[in-house]
This record gives sequence, structure tokens and C-alpha cells, in this order.
Amino acid sequence: MAKQRKLTQNQKRRIQSNHHKKIHKKELEWQDEMLGETENGLIVARHAKHADVETENGEIFRCNLRRTLKSVVVGDKVSWRKGSEQLQGISGVIEAIYPRTNELSRPDYYDGIKVMAANIDQIIIVSAVLPELSLNIIDRYLVICENARIPALIVLNKIDLLDDNARQEVEKQLDIYRKIGYNTLCLSAQTGEGMAQLDDYLSQGTSIFVGQSGVGKSSLINQILPETQAVTNEVSSNSGLGQHTTTSSCLYRLPQGGKLIDSPGIREFGLWHLETEQITQGYIEFQSVLGLCKFRDCKHNTDPSCAIREAMEEGKIDRTRFENYHRLIESSKEVKGQRFFKI
Repeated sequence: MAKQRKLTQNQKRRIQSNHHKKIHKKELEWQDEMLGETENGLIVARHAKHADVETENGEIFRCNLRRTLKSVVVGDKVSWRKGSEQLQGISGVIEAIYPRTNELSRPDYYDGIKVMAANIDQIIIVSAVLPELSLNIIDRYLVICENARIPALIVLNKIDLLDDNARQEVEKQLDIYRKIGYNTLCLSAQTGEGMAQLDDYLSQGTSIFVGQSGVGKSSLINQILPETQAVTNEVSSNSGLGQHTTTSSCLYRLPQGGKLIDSPGIREFGLWHLETEQITQGYIEFQSVLGLCKFRDCKHNTDPSCAIREAMEEGKIDRTRFENYHRLIESSKEVKGQRFFKI
């Protein structure tokens, strides 16, 4: 008779851990008779395995997600069922997601295209004067806004850090966007400049703040909703970059009306998930001459009889935007190539 092999301590711990996981999974399973009637709700926070649902009367419940649901994000309108009792701190189950009017997505190296939020009325692009105003970054976000068909507001934060000469230069840069139809706003959470106008914008439906880390999104939220007291970090004196200050997307109801979604800070909003044509469509001032180039495969650069380049040379399209367009195209191709190589 073969001698029975003894288990090592590590093997015993793994078996015990797996046993607890199975018990925990069983405890979290909801039986149909444990759930109430179907209700409508709004996703106001998304966590790793759960989501917070706000009811029509303002109550918030943490819920499990049905396995059939592929993606649930802040801003989603859902149907859910409340449990007759709580299981491990969970109050109910999200059953289904209503069709979205739009969604804001960003590329992720591991997950592909990742949806960040849904059903948005306007995207507020927050930029800052330190270490410098980057029109290239603003253009990246505007391309995303145009492809998602969501109106954009360009906000330049921390304007109090500029002297008069630097302020005039920044106003000239913002005029590039004003001339092609974008709304812009200069403001400061420290001095209060522009905050009343921002309140007016925020009262118009559901807004989302986007922008690189360190531009002051969390400081603005603290000013708008002091009771939330979002954690803020100073811009690094060495790199000029801030640190991520929000770990998960959350939706807040504003006292003046409207809703605000705060998304995790993004240092670089890549465009490698977009085709060249989509980036071109993201430049609204190109649309009046797009299709008038001599060649159908025109790259809008040194090609002969390029309508877009000619419009730029005539002053109808700003040169900075034209140059940024080609930078975005090139950087998108480079990242796509690197990602393909890694795969």
C-alpha cells in the first residue's frame, strides 16, 4: 500500500484559502425570492466588483452586477432589484443597462477600449498654466469629444499664477479655439475668478472633468462641493506633473442643478485606438474643406493641391492646430506600432 503523501504548509494554506473563497462566493449569491421588484436607478460610483446605484428618491445602494453585464460605468441608467437583506454589505443586484446616448472611452494597453462614463452632456477639459499651457493636450481631448459627439468646454485653471503679460499670451492661445466655436473659461479656485460662470455651465445637465494630473480638478471639486473634500496633491517641483488624486469615477449632484462626474486623472489620453480619418474628423475647422483635396488619399501635409494645407496657408486654419494635427497622427502611428510589436 502506497504511503500517503503529506501536504506542505503552503499547500494547506492554498486549500484553506480556496475553501474560504468558495464559501464567500456562495454567500454572495442572491436567490430570486430574496430580491424585490425591479426599480430604475443611476450609477453614481463604480468599484472593482460592485457599483453604487442612486434611486429616483436619492437613496444610494451598493449592488452586485449580473454576470451577463459586460460593462457598467458611472452615468449609466440601470434597472436593479433591492435585496430583502444585505449580503456581505451588498444591498441588491443590477439587472440591466438602458441604452446609452453616448459614452466616453479611452484606450487601455491591457483592456483595449475602456469606457469611462456614459450619458454625458458636456466634457469640461481642464488645463493649467504650469508647467505650461499645452495646446497639443487640449487638441487630444477635443478629438475625443468630437468623435463621441459630446460638446466641450475648455477651462484654463490656476489663472491667478500668471502675470499680465503671460495672461495676454494665454488669451491669444485660447482665441484659437474661440474662433472655431469652442467655449473657453479662465478661472481660479483660489481667487474665485470664473467660478460663477463655471456654476452656470455645470447646471446644464451632466458634465465630466477630464485633464492631466495636477491641473487642479480635485481642487475645483472641493470648491464646488466642499463636503466631498477630494484629496489633492501639489504639482511636483521637479517634473511639473501632478499625482493621481481620484481612484474611481464618481457622480455628484450639484446644489445649483446638474451633475458632475469626476474621473481618475489621466496623464496621457492616447488616440491610438482611433483611425486617421477619425482624428481628421476631430478637427472641426477642417470639415468645410475636407473632401476638396486633389487626391482622395491626401495626407494633408505636403501633398499637391491639399485643400486643408491651402486653407492653413490662407489663414483660415490656425497653423498651430494644423501642426498639432500631424503630431497626433504621427504619435498615434508610433504607439500603434509599439503595441503591435509587444503583442
